[in-house]
Amino acid sequence: MSHNSSSSAFLEAVPSNAARFQVSVINENHESSAGADDGTDPPHYEETSFGDERQNRLRISFRPGNQECYDNFLQNGDTAKTDASFHAHDSHTNTYYLQTFGHNTVDAVPKIEYYRNSGSISGPKVNRPSLLDIHEQFAKNVAVAPGSADRVPNGEGMPGDEQTEDKEDDQSGAVKFGWVKGVLVRCMLNIWGVMLFIRLSWIVGEAGIGLGVIIIALAVTVTGITGLSTSAIATNGYVRGGGAYYLISRSLGPEFGGSIGLIFAFANAVAVAMYVVGFAETVVDLLKESDSMMVDPVNDIRIIGAITVVILLGISVAGMEWEAKAQVLLLIILLIAIANFFIGTVIPSNNEKKARGFFNYQASIFAENFGPSFTKGEGFFSVFAIFFPAATGILAGANISGDLEDPQDAIPRGTMLAIFITTVAYIAVAICVGACVVRDATGSMNDTIIPRMNCSGSAACGLGYDFSRCRHEPCQYGLMNNFQVMSMVSGFGPLITAGIFSATLSSALASLVSAPKVFQALCKDNIYKALRFFAKGYGKNNEPLRGYLLTFVIAMAFILIAELNTIAPIISNFFLASYALINFSCFHASYAKSPGWRPAYGIYNMWVSLFGAILCCAVMFVINWWAAVITYVIEFFLYVYVTYKKPDVNWGSSTQALSYVSALDNALELTTVEDHVKNFRPQCIVLTGGPMTRPALLDITHAFTKNSGLCICCEVFVGPRKLCVKEMNSSMEKKQAWLIKNKIKAFYAAVAADCFRDGVRSLLQASGLGRMKPNTLVIGYKKNWRKSPLTEIENYVGIIHDAFDFEIGVVIVRISQGFDISQVLQVQEELEKLEQDRLAVEATIKDNESEEGSGRIRGLFKKAGRLNITKPAPKKDSSINTIQSMHVGEFNRKLVEASNQFKKKQGKGTIDVWWLFDDGGLTLLIPYILTIRKKWKDCKLRIYVGGKINRIEEEKISMASLLSKFRIKFAEIHIIGDINVKPNKESWKVFEEMIEPYRLHESCKDLTTAEKLKRETPWKITDAVLEAAKEKSYRQVRLNELLQEHSRAANLVVLSLPVARKGSISDLLYMAWLEILTKNLPPVLLVRGNHKNVLTFYS
Repeated sequence: MSHNSSSSAFLEAVPSNAARFQVSVINENHESSAGADDGTDPPHYEETSFGDERQNRLRISFRPGNQECYDNFLQNGDTAKTDASFHAHDSHTNTYYLQTFGHNTVDAVPKIEYYRNSGSISGPKVNRPSLLDIHEQFAKNVAVAPGSADRVPNGEGMPGDEQTEDKEDDQSGAVKFGWVKGVLVRCMLNIWGVMLFIRLSWIVGEAGIGLGVIIIALAVTVTGITGLSTSAIATNGYVRGGGAYYLISRSLGPEFGGSIGLIFAFANAVAVAMYVVGFAETVVDLLKESDSMMVDPVNDIRIIGAITVVILLGISVAGMEWEAKAQVLLLIILLIAIANFFIGTVIPSNNEKKARGFFNYQASIFAENFGPSFTKGEGFFSVFAIFFPAATGILAGANISGDLEDPQDAIPRGTMLAIFITTVAYIAVAICVGACVVRDATGSMNDTIIPRMNCSGSAACGLGYDFSRCRHEPCQYGLMNNFQVMSMVSGFGPLITAGIFSATLSSALASLVSAPKVFQALCKDNIYKALRFFAKGYGKNNEPLRGYLLTFVIAMAFILIAELNTIAPIISNFFLASYALINFSCFHASYAKSPGWRPAYGIYNMWVSLFGAILCCAVMFVINWWAAVITYVIEFFLYVYVTYKKPDVNWGSSTQALSYVSALDNALELTTVEDHVKNFRPQCIVLTGGPMTRPALLDITHAFTKNSGLCICCEVFVGPRKLCVKEMNSSMEKKQAWLIKNKIKAFYAAVAADCFRDGVRSLLQASGLGRMKPNTLVIGYKKNWRKSPLTEIENYVGIIHDAFDFEIGVVIVRISQGFDISQVLQVQEELEKLEQDRLAVEATIKDNESEEGSGRIRGLFKKAGRLNITKPAPKKDSSINTIQSMHVGEFNRKLVEASNQFKKKQGKGTIDVWWLFDDGGLTLLIPYILTIRKKWKDCKLRIYVGGKINRIEEEKISMASLLSKFRIKFAEIHIIGDINVKPNKESWKVFEEMIEPYRLHESCKDLTTAEKLKRETPWKITDAVLEAAKEKSYRQVRLNELLQEHSRAANLVVLSLPVARKGSISDLLYMAWLEILTKNLPPVLLVRGNHKNVLTFYS
């Protein structure tokens, strides 16, 4: 390709202009610098960043007089370091810095090594300096081994660079093919099949020259468009082994690739049997002519076919080099056979050939054969269905993409040129045979015309022969009747037979190689885990010997069946399905508008590719409708299977790109639609921290947001920004993956902030996208507030105030055991590490069981002792041991049970809704959504509202009417008329004891002392504030009494959250309200909407 040639030209031109991109190595050795102080110029070593990397040498030049300094440099620094071994933070004996564009900097110029995948056979992957390396303050005293951050040892990349299964085996010394031998030869041999020699003449006889050329052109349109799409996909990045499967799977994803890859490999395996049987049938026909039959025609086909496929297997297993030589030999024979036909058309015909309908080139024959003459039961599409398989085989080169030197160049060039050459050959043969041979001939040399006979426009009659009796009785010769027309026309008939042998054997050999290669690539990706056995390769070419054997078994089985007429249409449809998906892949990748879609082969069009995909699907039904249906059913079944299994691969497919584009378009479209109360749904920010540390809080939120609303699990990292950002970035994917693994439809978001409240404030303002913005904040109840520092309490209450300031509803969830299970997770993590260490030691001991000597075994047991396998010692000062060991198990068991309580199906029970204050309806909407969930559907709603004692029935009827208008089903309605009654003394005493440590008691002190205390402890609850809020305090205590009376047995209590007026209510007093309100109750949801309607009874 022009891209490669220009690149190489650039590389060759660089040495002559080395100053263009200059990277210098500066030696900062103190001894050398001493020499520099004496007036001697310091050594100056230059390296061109785009130099010849294959030689792996440093280009060095020195100024006049610097040779001695250079020698000193080599003595002190051992050897000159290569470009890949430089490191900016090397602080060993000699320190080197990269000097780019004449300045000292860690920044590196662009290099291909930075963009390679780990395990690449084309060279090692190198890691460029990170953003932290060039952004953080430079530290010269950081000791880093030379090249430790630049060069990746043994070709291994950083974790996550590439999946393990994608790493290529070392293929040094492997045989690689260019575009001629690897693609062009294979495609031409596969496209030129038996159809060229024994069916093309019949097609011309049926459809005529005109429609025959149209049939060829239509078939070539399908394969040509597919070739263009294949070329575009193949030049959009490095292509590995797997051919059509690789192209489709990397474009459309594993679902499409996995489904089509399996049937494509199977189709190639069965195609081996088809071609071998075609070869065997020709041999059997020759045996019949010479009366040399072995048993009978069917068994002879089986015997010859079995022997042939064994020989072909031997050629394939011998190696790709031998197989390629065999293909070249077969192509030469095929070309000679085709040339033999064209030579035969100009050799004057004899009487015997004339009696069989061959008259050399005649205008009258051309005119007579130009139009169609379909026999009974035949038509344009039936003839097209017979011809089309002759045009297939265009993927023969792509199928061995892993064995090509440069697949990106070879596949487009070889495939398109093969299509062009074979198309010209097909059209030329069709026109020539149509201009030389009549449709019907008797074969009798006595059927010459008699004097004064009326020819009625017959071309044969005009040339002296009377074949009129063919209209009334069947004849054996002519285009319509004789499949051996090309053998008759040719200069030497046996060469056509040799051409038939060459066409069948070459196609069989290509399919025998293609099937294992494609199948191996499919198995390597581990999409079907049961097939992983066939992924192993052998030898320098990574030959799939196991795949060869499987293909051999499949081919042999179908050869022994010897009834391929039924399966042949299905195989053709399998190939067409692959073509359709390749075209659709090209269209899909273009339509997705991914910046990563940059094919070097620009001669394609997305809409032409789509037309090609539709055309392939149409041709499938034209060839055989029931075979097309079977193909679609099989592909759909495999697609569903792969989708269900969800293979853990990420290939950057166009499906992902289109999903992003669709999501973006939908989000933008949603912004143009104004919010409507009927479409309101809770969209929640959940302050879970790491989602796995507070699963119960996430579960209850997910219960009313799943499939209906947005749920974002949020975490705030507090501390130095550098450390926080590093920890946050490293755990982001892990925590999102945990959500996916546990089938929780939620997002994970994290921020780094100086304090917890600032982080939450940022999340409340910036989370979401367009209309998909959170409207509800969900937090867990701060159970340990009385033992927490004052700043934590201020932050906690401040978050609630911030949410209300931003007009965001608040839900506070309280359960008896609390939410945080990080202690349990830490214990589990420690136990897992110990178990891994134990298994590792056991495996080491097992591997060395056969070795003699007790010293080695004693060493192993010492290692086991160091790992604390037998008796793990507890870590000192660990939070795991803060609870007495005898109570740890019971404590953890209860905590784990509490964390899983919302995962279980809730039995028959009630959700008690204490809708005390109208907040727009969120307090009622959340429990309603819960009742329509599978786990909560057996729970009934009981509604509790406040009212007047003398109007209880009227209030109940009014509330029932409102709920019916909202279409919310309920079991009971209770009107509570004594909410404002003072609580009993015992309950109030509990509340007073709770707030006693936080009271200021300024009324008992003189004014000066009281003012001083207010200044020193402004967080304490003053007597004035307590007196002003006394009625509200009474209400919270009284509500807890009522909740204990009515809702103690409920599955869940949903309660209106009291609001503390900013600047009036102390944070500690507010926490005391929440504590006394929800004390000794089932799980409680304290809910307060933003006082905007979320319910409506209008349609």
